[in-house]
Amino acid sequence: MVPSEPSTPSVPTPAGLEIAPLDLGARVDEALRVQAVAFGLSEEEIGIRRYIVQRHMTCPGARALGAFTEDGALAGFVYGMPNDRTHWWSTVVEPYLRATGNDGWLDGSFVITELHVHPGFQGHGVGRELITRITDAAAEPRSILSAIDTESRARGLYRALGYTDLARQVHFPSASLPYAVMGAPLPLRRR
Repeated sequence: MVPSEPSTPSVPTPAGLEIAPLDLGARVDEALRVQAVAFGLSEEEIGIRRYIVQRHMTCPGARALGAFTEDGALAGFVYGMPNDRTHWWSTVVEPYLRATGNDGWLDGSFVITELHVHPGFQGHGVGRELITRITDAAAEPRSILSAIDTESRARGLYRALGYTDLARQVHFPSASLPYAVMGAPLPLRRR
């Protein structure tokens, strides 16, 4: 089992995984392998994201949680940080949020940067546990994230947790598909 910090006790999930703090900088390659399977990344995209993840983890307030198997393998992860309007993501989504009157969401929000669960563990509440645990520890009163703008299991989960669309058809320069920016007050809605 992966040891957890005293202030963040581990909690088993219905899938038999342990949710605990994740040293994402040290386990970035393992996390990106999970993301590659769950999200479909090329080797080139993995290389680019490795740099991005490592840079993000140096931001003030950045933190990560993992879903670990009994032998300590990573089956899913989430990471995020307090939003900063000067970060690249914020500069891209700000015009879309301003157009819908929602640009105030960029202030006082905890951003879910990535949330991925290996397909073999999806559908068992792992993603729900990861995102609620990381946002429960946030000092900010609300959370924002972006997700591919299609009706998907991920978007369904986010809606069930209280996230609503703040802007749709958001185009990131490197993405072929449009995204939706979603926001929710914290704490997230429980079942």
